[in-house]
Amino acid sequence: MQTELPATDGPDGLQYDQTNDRYVFAHDPDGTATITTTIVHALASIADTDVSQGEFSLYDSVDPDALDRLFRKKADGTERTGGHVAFTALEHEVYVYANGDVIIYPPSEASRPGRAD
Repeated sequence: MQTELPATDGPDGLQYDQTNDRYVFAHDPDGTATITTTIVHALASIADTDVSQGEFSLYDSVDPDALDRLFRKKADGTERTGGHVAFTALEHEVYVYANGDVIIYPPSEASRPGRAD
């Protein structure tokens, strides 16, 4: 997946794609963090939530262990090349792709808290 980004770099490699109103980053499968850890920290940063205080758990949206198993290398050591998973967490739509790309869409204006009708 390739995307053109008129982006603003954020923490942890997050880039905000203003044209498409989304955050984009690539998980490093050779790094020390699991993909779920990377997603939790990205969501915490985007939603300004403190994960260390128990304000958010990925278990409320998806099984983190299953997500890690889906996107780690195959048993023979080869990389996964296809597939994706989508779920909602903290009212954000999260798309995780087998190649390590993660796209997070913020809540729509209609669903954001404090919206006056």
